Amino acid sequence: MSIVRFVVFIVVTLGLLGGLNLYVFRWARKAFGLQRRAQLAIKWVLWGSIAGMLLGRLAGRMWPGAVTTSVIAVSSTVALATIISGVMLLLADAALWLVGLVGRVRSSQQLQAEPPLALAAELPVVVPAELPRRTFLTQAAAGSAFLIGSSSSLYGALKGRQDYVIETVPLRIPGLARALDGFSIVQLSDVHIGAYTGEAELNAAFELVRQAKPDLVVLTGDLLDNDPRFAAQLGRFVRRLSPLAREGVVAISGNHDYFAGVEEMAHAIVGGGAHILQNDARIIGTKEAGFALLGVDDVWARREGGGPDLERALRALPKLGGRVAPALDLPRVLLCHNPSYFAEAAGQVALQLSGHTHGGQINLGIRPADYLLPGGWVAGRYDQDGSILYVNRGFGTVGPPARLGSPPEVTRIVLSA
Repeated sequence: MSIVRFVVFIVVTLGLLGGLNLYVFRWARKAFGLQRRAQLAIKWVLWGSIAGMLLGRLAGRMWPGAVTTSVIAVSSTVALATIISGVMLLLADAALWLVGLVGRVRSSQQLQAEPPLALAAELPVVVPAELPRRTFLTQAAAGSAFLIGSSSSLYGALKGRQDYVIETVPLRIPGLARALDGFSIVQLSDVHIGAYTGEAELNAAFELVRQAKPDLVVLTGDLLDNDPRFAAQLGRFVRRLSPLAREGVVAISGNHDYFAGVEEMAHAIVGGGAHILQNDARIIGTKEAGFALLGVDDVWARREGGGPDLERALRALPKLGGRVAPALDLPRVLLCHNPSYFAEAAGQVALQLSGHTHGGQINLGIRPADYLLPGGWVAGRYDQDGSILYVNRGFGTVGPPARLGSPPEVTRIVLSA
């Protein structure tokens, strides 16, 4: 069934990209009166970007290396520029239609108020300038769209995806012991180790986590991109992180970890000296002064008969709490990759930490994910039923290796009683 969904996704995506390419090409031809050679060159660039992304991904699975990575990067950058340009041109079409509508309304009003025939014959003949004005507007709209699309895409690929920031977020947790006042949880999510998150990016992530001075490091899913061959690199990265926090490193799975192979991902985490929580729990601190850290499986796993099970994670707490201080009474911090699970967890936990959304990843002026994702939980803090949700923007990328208006993030959660 997952293969069918994947094929449908590919067909729909290629259909949308193909339609957008055709739309952008027709706009360019209409606006600039392109000669045959120029038309052929643009066609090669547009359709080559789609072929490069598709064939590059297929080749990268069999022959990973700098060549296939470069092909995918260039193709994705061109495709992203085309998408942004196409959206701008759609807006331009709407604006031109509105200008035309206003012109037709004015012409209709002038006809209704035109002078008598005898008087009109004495008036000078005015040659309309509508055609040159419309040509100018068309060329200006097309030029602006192509300039914005290409410059934004290049910025996102060359600068935006590595514009790393540490977000410090103070949060009050009801019932938190005074001994844990100021306890810091450093969250790293959606690293997507693979073709575009390699040693350079992981070194940057390590340095940011070190600067954040964590008491606990949590990795909230999508640690691998799509290829299980990068699991060993994940294991080495986790082993480097472990000494940075006195409470160590705890990880959960994300949907891309399932695409790559969740068993390989889990083996790398444990082999790196960290803990993985799959519908399980741990006590952070002590049974007398601590909090319950819960970790659930990704929502994606429901398609394979699994999925997040908060009740199962909660059932593990009494076994950890013992008789001195039942762990069920401790404040609860939940790790779940997909923020959509907050609809089920709200009211049962004090805090949920998630990722998955990449903060929209490509935001040019507006953030479309606000209107597309369940609950509108895209980035930052949200409150519901006495629970707090924090959505990390992620560290890596998916699809085009670029970011616009959504800088990659390492979050430093500072808890207070």
